[in-house]
Amino acid sequence: MSIAERAGVSVASVSRVLNGLGARRDTAERVRRAAAELGYVPNAVARSLKGGRTRQLTFAMQDIGNPVYVAMVRAIQSVTKAAGYRLLLHSTDAVAEDELAVVRSLGDRTSDGLIICPIRITDAHIEALTNAAGPVVVIGSLPDEVPVDSVRADSVAGAAIAVRHLYATGRRRIAFVNGPPDTVPGHNRDLGYRAALAECGLAYADELVVHTEFGIETGTAAAEKLLDARPKPDALFCANDQLALGAMRALLARGLRIPGDIAVAGMDDSTLAQAGWPPLTSVDLRSSERGRRAAQLLLDRLHDPDGELPTRTTTEPPRLVVRASTDSSETKRSP
Repeated sequence: MSIAERAGVSVASVSRVLNGLGARRDTAERVRRAAAELGYVPNAVARSLKGGRTRQLTFAMQDIGNPVYVAMVRAIQSVTKAAGYRLLLHSTDAVAEDELAVVRSLGDRTSDGLIICPIRITDAHIEALTNAAGPVVVIGSLPDEVPVDSVRADSVAGAAIAVRHLYATGRRRIAFVNGPPDTVPGHNRDLGYRAALAECGLAYADELVVHTEFGIETGTAAAEKLLDARPKPDALFCANDQLALGAMRALLARGLRIPGDIAVAGMDDSTLAQAGWPPLTSVDLRSSERGRRAAQLLLDRLHDPDGELPTRTTTEPPRLVVRASTDSSETKRSP
């Protein structure tokens, strides 16, 4: 039985009510009651096929609870909402198949475009992104030949800035708590760490490096492992603020002073950087600006149906925010 038959009204009346157009109150009530009784769910795909656009965009990220992605969401939504779009959020847990499925879902036309922030880029990612059925912008690094718009953070330079800062404060055994080396951020931050050590005349030491998953608990476990090294490090550089916050918890649990005994620096300059004590020195990778820029690139694509725009890649420069975890006398923002 159709909604029109159930409600005892015309198909045109049903269409008007379900699309939010004018109708008599009793007619609208009968249509909505009949729709509920029949389990009707509005079909966004059908509407998009009829109207051409869903006015919805998707942002897919690794972990919706990570403050970095929260900052991106706010920035993206500020741009897309002003342009009349709703923003759908999807947390992938960095599972490649989930990320690929999100890209391929553009073919279902439930969303007009996608911003995605994968931490690994495989051949399958490149193929899916290149052949996506709708506009896509990547927040992250892609091979130069991939014809997809992207917004990058210069993690190599950011990591080097942090290590040079720790060296400048007199630290000479600078340990590194990194994420998985097969991820884009893990790989790039390792490159920056090694380059800065060489620049400062310090040798790379395997016992001063721990690779783990990005997270607070893993940061604690990594720091505990490094503290057992002899001689122990006098500084910890952590590949993100979550790792750094966990590492600081381990140091404080052992009665060590920060930065008196061991200095700690992180990356991202997320809200976590000022959540602990002492406040955390961190490299600002401009998460909000990357989100804002990605949103604008996506809107530009949506307004370019003929594909005349060239592929665009932008890189946000990092900057160091010095706080008490590396130098208690420093609270200023440095370039």
